[in-house]
Amino acid sequence: CIQDLDDGGAARATRAGDGPGIAINIASPSQRRAVDATYNGNAAASSGTVSYTSPDLTWTGGIGIVATIVASVPRGAPHWLGIWLVAAAVAFALGGAMMAREAAQSGHARYLGPVRKFLLCLCPALLTGAALTFVLWRAGTTGLIPGVWLLLYGCAGLSASTVTIARTMRLICIMGVLFMLLGLLAFAAPPGTHTLILGMGFGELHTIFGILIGQVSHGE
Repeated sequence: CIQDLDDGGAARATRAGDGPGIAINIASPSQRRAVDATYNGNAAASSGTVSYTSPDLTWTGGIGIVATIVASVPRGAPHWLGIWLVAAAVAFALGGAMMAREAAQSGHARYLGPVRKFLLCLCPALLTGAALTFVLWRAGTTGLIPGVWLLLYGCAGLSASTVTIARTMRLICIMGVLFMLLGLLAFAAPPGTHTLILGMGFGELHTIFGILIGQVSHGE
């Protein structure tokens, strides 16, 4: 077996008695680095973690605080469910816009895989909450909705924390547990306190943990 290198850095193996031989591409060091970079980029499309950033939670917390104030005034109290649904829609749209911006900054291919895993962890509980909201509203038992929202959002946070970056994973876990505890409290509390409890979760917890995550990220 005779081997030689062509001008492109590929090895050509020729067995005695055969024709021109069989070309076997053995990349040069620079070519291997390019292949490695391509492989790593493709791997990032199906693995990795996603950053649960401070602005996401802080702005969402601000929306929750505004919803709490509006739903607490006498004229807004009878419409508390609609107010919180609008707040949820605004928060969802804002979160989607921030994720799209981060995807554009990080590169769509490298960002797609982690975000897909994050959404697969987060969305089942949120979609369950949306379905139960409709069911409870039709059944006339809207007093159970705040507890369902807080409990399932806490479950979603716990699940999604497994694919967040390591330095914020513990904070997201703690936040998820606190949401679940608030959900249990809402089930036991009188209806008149539900707006306050929702504000404690979607307003204050989001704001507090947004600040804490920002400090951790800045420290890193």
